[in-house]
Amino acid sequence: MNLFDLRGRTAVVTGASGGIGGAIALGLARAGADLALCCHKNQEAAAIVGRAAGDLGRTARLYQIDALETAAFERNAEEVMTAFGRIDVLVNCAGGNIRAAMTGDGVGVFDLSLDPIVETLRLNFIGGAVAPCLAYGRRMVGQEHGGSMINITSMNAFRPLEGRPAYAAAKAAVANFTQWLACHVAREYTPLVRVNAIAPGFFPNERMRAALFAADGSLSERGAKIVAHTPMGRLGRVEDLVGTAIWYASDASRFVTGTVTPVDGGFNAYAGL
Repeated sequence: MNLFDLRGRTAVVTGASGGIGGAIALGLARAGADLALCCHKNQEAAAIVGRAAGDLGRTARLYQIDALETAAFERNAEEVMTAFGRIDVLVNCAGGNIRAAMTGDGVGVFDLSLDPIVETLRLNFIGGAVAPCLAYGRRMVGQEHGGSMINITSMNAFRPLEGRPAYAAAKAAVANFTQWLACHVAREYTPLVRVNAIAPGFFPNERMRAALFAADGSLSERGAKIVAHTPMGRLGRVEDLVGTAIWYASDASRFVTGTVTPVDGGFNAYAGL
């Protein structure tokens, strides 16, 4: 089991205040990693993760970063190197959908304004993957021991689901960029830095909850359709993502790069027949 041991390593987690980012960060701490927790607004949620990591004997530092301010990642990378001396793992969980870039409820794609679409692309593709990979990855390739970058994409990368044209396009771009960057870094810099992605299925967060559940707590029509098309018969729990993240972060996947792993209960594989 030493293959999964992260003791002595430093993990940067963006979007650490979210359900997915927080769960993965705490999972990495349980595997032994120290944490640089990056978030924008909900610093208390990230602080809770940091305190839990501290209770495990790990060092955890909290940093405020707006994913739309791409230069902030470069500044933070320097701060993390100063504080920890190394960056071994990067998990990019920052992102989210913007309501004004969504269709539905009588709003068609030709009713949308361009600015919210651009902001969605910037948040999820540039701020959610490209900018942090460049900032923290630049430090990784200079380290003798290399590192692992893990992007969070989505089922929307494989299937453009209803109502989310900009988000789906952004997440598809994240998946493609992950594959390209993995090959480029391994060939042009060092094979010791790996780049992979996790594609979560349907994991209810506060923004998705209203779409997936009725007021009485039962599944909504959309939620029931999703579960019906998920062979494992349920929605995801954030804890379901932790094992894949630890695998990607650790030596257990040392010959794995350029992959996108669905964690979706079989949703993407199921044809419905």
